[in-house]
Amino acid sequence: MGTPEYATTILKELLDSSYEVVGLFTQPDKPVGRKQLLTPPHIKQFCIENSINIPIFQPNKLKDNLAAYIAIKELNPDFIVVAAYGQILPKEILNLAPCINLHASLLPKYRGASPIQESLLNDDYFTGVTSMLMEEGLDSGDILALQYLKITPTMEVTEAFDKLSLIAAKLTITTLDNFEKIKPIKQNESEVSFCRKIKKDDGLVDFSDAKKLFFKYKAYSFWPGIFLESELKLKDIELIEENSQNQSGKILEISKDFIVIACINGSLKIKTLQAPSKKAICSADFVRGQRLEIGDILA
Repeated sequence: MGTPEYATTILKELLDSSYEVVGLFTQPDKPVGRKQLLTPPHIKQFCIENSINIPIFQPNKLKDNLAAYIAIKELNPDFIVVAAYGQILPKEILNLAPCINLHASLLPKYRGASPIQESLLNDDYFTGVTSMLMEEGLDSGDILALQYLKITPTMEVTEAFDKLSLIAAKLTITTLDNFEKIKPIKQNESEVSFCRKIKKDDGLVDFSDAKKLFFKYKAYSFWPGIFLESELKLKDIELIEENSQNQSGKILEISKDFIVIACINGSLKIKTLQAPSKKAICSADFVRGQRLEIGDILA
């Protein structure tokens, strides 16, 4: 059971292993883009493109869905592997076979929908993947195995996703291979934290704190991106320093292929800017086109 690329990486590993994948559950196809073209989830598209002949189920919901329950029961699985599926599994499905979830955080930290982004927002030193035995609560089941990933200072969300997907794929096989020997460990409820689904508005930033803006950029660079009140999108950002006191948005330097912008605390190097409904261009070209000079305010 899975939907995005993270789940596809795990499916690939299972297909290459000695385990037989008897069925795939994923979210329904959704309209995408301006033309609202009906588009399958990443994992289904992968199966179509690679002629992978396994039955694919796309129920709108699992709760109170007798057809979905019967379909899983008839597949007679030994395990149900769940990775970024996007639906809560009801008790009757959880009771059909051990349900193992590959969650992209070091549980009990960051239960919920956006653990990878949350670890980058909080400038964590480590993140990782937890394989856990699912129960009715949200990411609250017993821990089966953990694997760590060190977060480098420049790691953005796409790189973190890619690395954690590979870790999750290997951890899936390790967990299945050793399932009978593993002693599940209860999560420490006193250390629980949660993260919610990201909304477009979460990408709104201002030039008050360079460090916080940079962490937001690392977390949201894939989606929704980061942007000012004027909807000007900021891309390809580096944190220069975090201690200087400045006027918010002041242009400190215009170089050949970047600009340096002051925040109330600290300063940032920005290489690319994108105005609403326009193409992304070199930030130096953008400010020159706006007739902005050193000392002017970017807003």
